[in-house]
Amino acid sequence: MSSDVSISRMKQFPLLMWILLFGSFITRGSFYMVWPFLAVILYEKFSLTATEVGLILSVAAIVSVFISFVGSALSDRIGRKKLMYFSGLLYIISFSLLAEIDHIEGYVIVITLCSIATALWRPLISALIGDMIDDSKTRELAMQSLYFVVNVGCAVGPMVGVWMGLTGEQSSFYITAMAFVFLLCLLSWGFYQHEKQEAAIETSKAIQIKEKEVSTTVKLNSEANKAKSKKEEGKKENVSFKEISKILRQDKLFQCLILANIICMFIYGQMDSSLIQYLTRAEVPELLMLISTIIFTNAMVIITTQFAMLRMMAHISLIARIQIGLVLLAISQLWMGLNPVSLFWGWIGAVIIMSLAETILFPTMNVHIDRIAPKHLRGAYFGASSFYEFGFAFAPLGGGLILDYFGGSTLFICSAVLSLVVIYLYAMLSKMPRPEFVTSEQDDNPVVSNVSE
Repeated sequence: MSSDVSISRMKQFPLLMWILLFGSFITRGSFYMVWPFLAVILYEKFSLTATEVGLILSVAAIVSVFISFVGSALSDRIGRKKLMYFSGLLYIISFSLLAEIDHIEGYVIVITLCSIATALWRPLISALIGDMIDDSKTRELAMQSLYFVVNVGCAVGPMVGVWMGLTGEQSSFYITAMAFVFLLCLLSWGFYQHEKQEAAIETSKAIQIKEKEVSTTVKLNSEANKAKSKKEEGKKENVSFKEISKILRQDKLFQCLILANIICMFIYGQMDSSLIQYLTRAEVPELLMLISTIIFTNAMVIITTQFAMLRMMAHISLIARIQIGLVLLAISQLWMGLNPVSLFWGWIGAVIIMSLAETILFPTMNVHIDRIAPKHLRGAYFGASSFYEFGFAFAPLGGGLILDYFGGSTLFICSAVLSLVVIYLYAMLSKMPRPEFVTSEQDDNPVVSNVSE
């Protein structure tokens, strides 16, 4: 995708899309000022083992996965806006509480609330982008842009946190809470403007129809269109959770995809929890600077290479792109497994390779879901894709157990082997059957049909 084409497509973004991009930047930036150091706080404040810290984070994440699926599927029926407000308020409450609690039970409850808010928020944004932007190429660019600004926030956040002396400071969680207050205010204004713009477009279309038709015919057509609209709305609302579950059970390709990405997220989850715990317990020199540099490097590699990678791989199939990313992921995990714990720049080198893999994998996974999801169940499919979070959910516990009993080298070598398993699962996707209604919809939509392109 050339830069001129990209700029042209970005001009097609609605105002609400730009608000989501800006809001994602400020919230992710403030989030990463404090959240990566939570494992350090738990270790230093309560002297918990790696397994105990992992158990707390894993239980919170597992609860959030189930709530995310139900909430995202419900968004197809009651609307994205209400659930986005709810998850935003949950962010504000939970981060405010994190700044004040002083006992382990409180941390368990509030970390769970934070995880629920995060698990609801992410698929809602992806589904909302699909609702706002019809053109598949523009929608793909929007998702790439969202991923880009999130990583800009991730790059800026930890370094600003170190500069301001906020790392490990419990009161700094208030910063993230205030960022979400600001975002909800922006979203409220953005939704109002978007709905007003949509209403103006509908009014303009109605006027054009009236000018072309006889007044009596217009009246009849207007009543017919209203009845049809109500019928379609009723049909959409009648898609029950039972029917959605049945559809997802029938879609074997989607099931295989979920399994592959659960394993992939388990591998990536080691960076957010187990790697930090490994370095903390090894008492490496300049620990907080190393953690901040790792997060900064991860985000900066993504920022500087994302769109270059997008252009380089524009003519490569989605599956092939993902498999290239998985090979890089396997190399990075093997590097971490063999890297001496005190070798500062060795960790940075491994993170660079892993970040290149992430640059390819994460946005491509979202595009893949968008292409295979039926339009009327886009929220359900993005919600079901939150089962990927099981990988993140079990990463702290699984990683903590391996750290306590076998050590960090074994953990990362196991992750390298798991990367090869994911490559095999992706190779099997083309052989997986799908429900009849999906294949019939794909026949009418070449973009969706060619999921491997």
